[in-house]
Amino acid sequence: MTAPLKLDDAERPAPSFLDGKAKQLLIDGAWTAPRSAETFDTVDPTTGRALARVSSAGQEDVDLAVAAARRAFEAPSWADITPYERSRVLLQIADVLEEHTDELAVLDSLDMGGPLWMTRWLVEHSVEVFRHYAGWPTKIYGQTAPSDPAAFNYTLRQPLGVVGAITAWNGPILQLAWKLGPALATGNTVVAKPAAWSPLSALRIGELLTATDLPPGVVNIVSGGAASGEALTGHGGVDKISFTGSLAVGKRILAASGNDLKRVTLELGGKSPTIVFDDADLKAAAKGAVAGFAQGSGEGCVAGSRILVQESVRERFRELLVQEMHAYTLGDPFHPDTRMGPLASRRHFERVSSYLESAREDGGTLETVGPTGHGLYMPPTFVEGVGSDARVVREEVFGPVASLMAFTDAEDAIAQGNDTVYGLSASVWTSNLTRAHRTAARLRAGTVWINAFGDMSAGTVPFGGFKQSGIGREHGIEVLDAYTETKTVMVHF
Repeated sequence: MTAPLKLDDAERPAPSFLDGKAKQLLIDGAWTAPRSAETFDTVDPTTGRALARVSSAGQEDVDLAVAAARRAFEAPSWADITPYERSRVLLQIADVLEEHTDELAVLDSLDMGGPLWMTRWLVEHSVEVFRHYAGWPTKIYGQTAPSDPAAFNYTLRQPLGVVGAITAWNGPILQLAWKLGPALATGNTVVAKPAAWSPLSALRIGELLTATDLPPGVVNIVSGGAASGEALTGHGGVDKISFTGSLAVGKRILAASGNDLKRVTLELGGKSPTIVFDDADLKAAAKGAVAGFAQGSGEGCVAGSRILVQESVRERFRELLVQEMHAYTLGDPFHPDTRMGPLASRRHFERVSSYLESAREDGGTLETVGPTGHGLYMPPTFVEGVGSDARVVREEVFGPVASLMAFTDAEDAIAQGNDTVYGLSASVWTSNLTRAHRTAARLRAGTVWINAFGDMSAGTVPFGGFKQSGIGREHGIEVLDAYTETKTVMVHF
């Protein structure tokens, strides 16, 4: 392939949501122009053309959204509904998203460049997330405790209040579902701020929610950039922040939370190892390793950007790795043969490119499969010959770039795998189940895949990171602790 796959403008979808009208803020069930009067363009990274004019929320807008969420939290229409009614509303949300799967997938592909097959899966996964959380309202139990015969002690699990949900630009609809699902299931209300690079699906979901029985103000959506996010994270009326994004921003949110002791869930970056032992199915491992750093153009927090292969099979594995990279065809997100779309923005493309230049300066060699020099497209690339202190090895690239390194034995593999400030995920490839489980136990990562990469639960198991990959967990039983407070009641007769 000498150039990315292209489509004519007439072949690309044009959703009616992109009607030329400026997109407003959803506050208390109504679409509202920003008091700040500020707007910005969201841009299609494939064509470079503006998709829509989007409102940018200022402090006054965030104040109004938080106040609306607080009123909704305390209103009988939300606070006093039965668990069964809450479940019904969540199922309604799942149904309306499912009815608009294609439209929402198209909006995300236009907005952040992901191929349509991938964004469609993200919407389908989000539908499953809401259906999973629809089962929780009827299963949030308190406890009774042993007490004196003249007393009765018990606990209640109660919602926190107003949740600020801030999502990143990669996989926007999935991240929003991961936050809205548990927040609503546990009785909280939400002010959501989608990323400035990909706000369209969240704003469209705001419209779709009006077709359900969700009361006004329970979900509010304020678009904008860093200033909008800071207004939300620093707001005294917000009880919890759930954030997905960069380590740098996560640290600022954690510091700001100390002013009023907000609860926080932080799902931050990763520098995940893919560990391939000499007894692995090398072809399957190569396929999984390439998916780990090339799928979604590498713009994923769990990207397997450090490939560690046992020295005795390094050369054979390298050959297979290159073969698998050829499957990742670059092109327009809506071309049926596209496996990788463009990177999400010019600024991000330049950032990822800087890591390739840094790797060359560190004495590394690059293996690239695919066309270069075309817009914001970047083919799969791996780097060899750099030390463990190189930027490309230490820092999160967030693009289709991996480092290929060797290890001698299991001890060396675990040491190298853990040699990072991050700890979000890892994948281990081996036919020896004893080795697989022992390695998984010793890796400092929140999720370890064995002979697989990238499996994502719709809610049954927890997801989150060790070390600087975050605080708290999304999904699993643990998510109840993230969105509720435990109250002890002690009754004396």
